[in-house]
Amino acid sequence: MNRRKFISGAVAGIGAAYLAPGPLAAAINLPARQGKAEASDTVVLGKTGIRTSRLAMGTGTNGVGSASNQTRSGELTRLLRTGYDRGLTFFDTADAYGSHPEVAEAVSHLPREKVVIMTKCDSRDPAQAKADLDRYRRELKTDYIDILLMHYVRVGNWTEQYKGVMDVFSEAKEKGIIRAHGVSCHTIEALRTAAASPWVDIDLVRLNPIGTPMDADPQTVIGVIKEMRAQGKGIVGMKILGAGAMRTRQDEAIRFALGTGVLDAFTIGAESDAEQADLIRRIRAA
Repeated sequence: MNRRKFISGAVAGIGAAYLAPGPLAAAINLPARQGKAEASDTVVLGKTGIRTSRLAMGTGTNGVGSASNQTRSGELTRLLRTGYDRGLTFFDTADAYGSHPEVAEAVSHLPREKVVIMTKCDSRDPAQAKADLDRYRRELKTDYIDILLMHYVRVGNWTEQYKGVMDVFSEAKEKGIIRAHGVSCHTIEALRTAAASPWVDIDLVRLNPIGTPMDADPQTVIGVIKEMRAQGKGIVGMKILGAGAMRTRQDEAIRFALGTGVLDAFTIGAESDAEQADLIRRIRAA
């Protein structure tokens, strides 16, 4: 795999600052990372009290139309169980990926309290969102869901426009049906609104050194994430490999994700046993 230095230019300069102390790192007030990181390290997601592995097993590569690369392979259940045996306890799913049945089958053979399930809801109608949540629990064969996110939020005024769905999630949390709620942001406006909203327990945010696909340039996004962290929100990174654009530059992307110091955990969707093992090795080496 490619182990070359970060790409030249402004983004490369920013990325390098996250890997070692320096003037730019100090300017944006990023901590220097100490010691080795493991994919299986136990982390706490903000102030939620939810403890899980640093690496989440993504199940939605090219996830659309209730299918993904992982579900199409027919190997997802086995891959999730193998990941658990390797210390990965964070299962990242969504209604749009069609991976609830495979997650349910994997979890049925594991201690439920030791697994964290994060899923995502696309509905913007409160009644439909409530029905969806009931369906998700049936599909996942669980009484509760650890993390429920509003999926693919793009509008800047989403806390006003989707307040009814937020209320559904809040009620579910009060009843113990979910442990934490939040949002998956896909514009800088939505991300900034999430930073300002006390309702958000956990944010799923796009972050990688090349800024593709992201809500804004890395430095801008990291600035917003720092606001979230100051409020105790849990931060889970996604698009760590730039939606595949950094698939041949994984070491670079992983060093960046770890070096920023702003992510509690991050999700990457391995598609095979060998790819999962290699990803764990790369995180350890980073």
